[in-house]
Amino acid sequence: MPKDWSDKIVIANLSDEPELTEDLAQLLASTRESSDKHVVLDMSGVSYLNSSHLAQLLRLRRQVTENSCQLHICSVRDPVWSVMMITGLDKVFDFYEDKVTAITSLQLEDQRREASGG
Repeated sequence: MPKDWSDKIVIANLSDEPELTEDLAQLLASTRESSDKHVVLDMSGVSYLNSSHLAQLLRLRRQVTENSCQLHICSVRDPVWSVMMITGLDKVFDFYEDKVTAITSLQLEDQRREASGG
């Protein structure tokens, strides 16, 4: 279930089916409604991804980036990382070791944008 971490960041602690599909769908819906939030996906509870999940992740990424925000994925387990590498998605998404690193990266990027006037 996605939760607001701050007024600019949403965190979703994902787990395996059936919650995974529902949580990704809920994230897609919420990013349509609130288009000014970065998204951090904590995948520490995910051990398997199918093609439908990959499609949802790609739609979420497109939607978030169209809103000038970022999608960060963290805490990816080996089986999921293997899927990302085999499909080439390891070069499409931004991955981080853990939630703290992903959140800090977003905050630092926002600070740089604000300092440069962008």
